[in-house]
Amino acid sequence: MSPNTVSDEFPARIARIERAGYNLIAARYAEAAAARAELASALVGAAALRAGQKVLDIAAGPGTLTLAAAARVGSAGLAIASDLAEAALAECARLGAEAAAPAPACVAANAQRLPFRDGSFDRVLCGLGLMFFPRPEAALGEVRAVLRPGGALAVSVWGEAQEVPLVSCALECMRRVLPPPKLARPSVFRFGDPARLAALIEGAGFVEARVEHFALESTFPDPAAYWQSFLDLAGGAAWSLARLPADSRGRLADEVRVELSPWRQGSGYRMRSRVLIACARRPAPR
Repeated sequence: MSPNTVSDEFPARIARIERAGYNLIAARYAEAAAARAELASALVGAAALRAGQKVLDIAAGPGTLTLAAAARVGSAGLAIASDLAEAALAECARLGAEAAAPAPACVAANAQRLPFRDGSFDRVLCGLGLMFFPRPEAALGEVRAVLRPGGALAVSVWGEAQEVPLVSCALECMRRVLPPPKLARPSVFRFGDPARLAALIEGAGFVEARVEHFALESTFPDPAAYWQSFLDLAGGAAWSLARLPADSRGRLADEVRVELSPWRQGSGYRMRSRVLIACARRPAPR
């Protein structure tokens, strides 16, 4: 594997904020992510997992996707959750111990410095994580290395901003109320163009990249529930928002009520957001 360190892959302060954020929300994240169970199922299905396979889930968080993969590969296989946030992995381990399926293994690691031997896995998954990596090409290079020849990658990313109200509404409210961040993070929508996503993956040495669309349906009884759901899944943003003064939090709540109005249906709110699911293979030797 490459000799990169965390400071190579992420500016040091961003790494600390992201890790702190996901550690802060680890238990809440697992509960909130249940609303995305259909997306996890779709990604596992796209990866064509089979009993007995070895699967790595990078940027796994508390393991929603890893647990689904573990159920598919069964006791003859192996599923490993990998993430920077130790508390998230502890939550994954707890949930795995409670699940009927074989519990996944949990390994604290950065996606751009994977601590596994080349050719270790039949499949590598990454659910809504690739767009957060400052150097996604490096992460995909690591993934390609740890896949066996002929093994497959399956990832999901958010679509373009206008197609993902679930996230863009909250970000727009933050933009109106808060000062610009001192540290620029990669846009969560930067791979929302299917052609760009496929080119990124094939540029890292994968073949037969294909991209499918998935419609993620989300419902909320009120704006407060929407905002709490965002906070429960927001990673580094959750850490920053938790430190805001009360008046700024109040202004954000007001903005959320206004921003959500186009998605009002009956007594609640309903959104449809686009997710891209991409699959590709590591070439087999000729």
